[in-house]
Amino acid sequence: MPESNHAAVTLFRPTGPEELDLVRKSGFKKWPPRLPGQPIFYPVTNEQYATEIARDWNVKVSGSGFVTRFEVRKDFMDRYKIEQVGASHHSEWWVLPKT
Repeated sequence: MPESNHAAVTLFRPTGPEELDLVRKSGFKKWPPRLPGQPIFYPVTNEQYATEIARDWNVKVSGSGFVTRFEVRKDFMDRYKIEQVGASHHSEWWVLPKT
Protein backbone atom coordinates (compact mmCIF):
# COMPACT_ATOMS: atom_id res chain seq x y z
CA MET A 1 0.00 0.00 0.00
CA PRO A 2 1.36 3.44 -0.88
CA GLU A 3 2.51 5.78 1.85
CA SER A 4 -0.36 7.85 3.23
CA ASN A 5 1.13 11.15 2.04
CA HIS A 6 1.03 10.02 -1.60
CA ALA A 7 -2.04 9.81 -3.81
CA ALA A 8 -2.86 6.31 -4.98
CA VAL A 9 -4.83 4.78 -7.82
CA THR A 10 -6.69 1.51 -7.59
CA LEU A 11 -5.86 -1.03 -10.26
CA PHE A 12 -7.70 -4.25 -11.03
CA ARG A 13 -6.21 -7.41 -12.46
CA PRO A 14 -8.23 -10.38 -13.70
CA THR A 15 -6.33 -13.58 -13.10
CA GLY A 16 -6.59 -17.31 -13.26
CA PRO A 17 -5.74 -19.71 -10.43
CA GLU A 18 -2.13 -20.38 -11.49
CA GLU A 19 -1.19 -16.70 -11.65
CA LEU A 20 -3.02 -16.01 -8.39
CA ASP A 21 -1.06 -18.81 -6.72
CA LEU A 22 2.22 -17.21 -7.84
CA VAL A 23 1.09 -13.87 -6.44
CA ARG A 24 0.14 -15.58 -3.18
CA LYS A 25 3.58 -17.29 -3.00
CA SER A 26 5.23 -13.87 -3.31
CA GLY A 27 3.37 -12.76 -0.17
CA PHE A 28 1.08 -10.67 -2.38
CA LYS A 29 4.03 -8.39 -3.17
CA LYS A 30 4.60 -8.94 -6.89
CA TRP A 31 3.17 -10.29 -10.09
CA PRO A 32 4.93 -13.14 -11.87
CA PRO A 33 7.02 -12.39 -14.97
CA ARG A 34 5.04 -11.94 -18.15
CA LEU A 35 4.78 -14.75 -20.67
CA PRO A 36 7.03 -14.46 -23.75
CA GLY A 37 4.07 -13.62 -26.01
CA GLN A 38 2.65 -11.11 -23.53
CA PRO A 39 5.34 -8.56 -22.66
CA ILE A 40 2.90 -5.90 -21.43
CA PHE A 41 1.47 -6.00 -17.91
CA TYR A 42 -1.99 -4.55 -18.26
CA PRO A 43 -3.95 -3.91 -15.09
CA VAL A 44 -7.38 -2.54 -15.87
CA THR A 45 -8.95 0.67 -14.63
CA ASN A 46 -12.23 -0.66 -13.29
CA GLU A 47 -13.77 -3.67 -11.61
CA GLN A 48 -16.49 -4.16 -14.22
CA TYR A 49 -13.96 -4.78 -16.98
CA ALA A 50 -11.81 -7.01 -14.75
CA THR A 51 -14.86 -9.10 -13.88
CA GLU A 52 -15.75 -9.52 -17.55
CA ILE A 53 -12.24 -10.74 -18.37
CA ALA A 54 -12.10 -13.10 -15.37
CA ARG A 55 -15.51 -14.54 -16.22
CA ASP A 56 -15.17 -14.72 -20.00
CA TRP A 57 -11.48 -15.63 -20.40
CA ASN A 58 -10.00 -17.02 -17.19
CA VAL A 59 -12.94 -19.29 -16.35
CA LYS A 60 -13.01 -20.60 -19.92
CA VAL A 61 -9.28 -21.40 -19.88
CA SER A 62 -8.73 -22.60 -16.32
CA GLY A 63 -12.13 -23.26 -14.78
CA SER A 64 -12.02 -20.26 -12.43
CA GLY A 65 -11.25 -16.57 -12.51
CA PHE A 66 -10.52 -13.95 -9.91
CA VAL A 67 -10.39 -10.18 -9.73
CA THR A 68 -7.57 -8.69 -7.71
CA ARG A 69 -7.51 -5.10 -6.55
CA PHE A 70 -4.39 -3.23 -5.50
CA GLU A 71 -3.17 0.31 -5.05
CA VAL A 72 -0.16 1.93 -6.65
CA ARG A 73 1.20 5.41 -6.21
CA LYS A 74 -0.41 7.76 -8.71
CA ASP A 75 2.89 9.44 -9.56
CA PHE A 76 4.24 6.05 -10.64
CA MET A 77 1.19 5.14 -12.74
CA ASP A 78 1.23 8.56 -14.40
CA ARG A 79 4.23 7.25 -16.40
CA TYR A 80 1.95 4.88 -18.27
CA LYS A 81 -0.73 5.54 -20.83
CA ILE A 82 -4.30 4.32 -20.37
CA GLU A 83 -5.45 2.53 -23.50
CA GLN A 84 -9.08 2.26 -24.60
CA VAL A 85 -9.40 -1.27 -26.01
CA GLY A 86 -13.12 -1.72 -26.63
CA ALA A 87 -16.27 -0.43 -24.98
CA SER A 88 -16.12 2.76 -22.93
CA HIS A 89 -15.24 0.83 -19.74
CA HIS A 90 -12.60 -1.35 -21.48
CA SER A 91 -9.56 0.64 -20.42
CA GLU A 92 -6.23 -0.54 -19.11
CA TRP A 93 -2.75 0.69 -18.32
CA TRP A 94 -0.05 -0.69 -20.59
CA VAL A 95 2.95 -1.14 -18.32
CA LEU A 96 5.85 -1.84 -20.64
CA PRO A 97 9.00 -3.62 -19.49
CA LYS A 98 12.10 -1.57 -18.86
CA THR A 99 14.38 -1.40 -21.87
